[in-house]
Amino acid sequence: MTGLTILTLFVLAAFVGVEVISKVSTTLHTPLMSGANAIHGIILVGAIVVTAHATSPVLLALGALATFLATVNLVGGFVVTDRMLEMFSGRPRRRSTDEPVGSDHR
Repeated sequence: MTGLTILTLFVLAAFVGVEVISKVSTTLHTPLMSGANAIHGIILVGAIVVTAHATSPVLLALGALATFLATVNLVGGFVVTDRMLEMFSGRPRRRSTDEPVGSDHR
């Protein structure tokens, strides 16, 4: 494949990805993120396996970079999912005035 072909495929894939994600309804974002986190976990395992089989310092450096970026992507996905789930949880209830201050009963 030539460089122009690879660049064209990258641009088309980015365009299709943006179009597909922008059409997802709000209620499906959390399940979609959970699935994406699973895929990112598989990508991280793949980056570790490729790095373990590196035969030159350049391949080792690229593998380490891929492992680092996959880790950042995975952790970031879980942080975003956690924030999204917090939006759906109820607000903590206020204590009534007749409960003792040290009481944790709700």
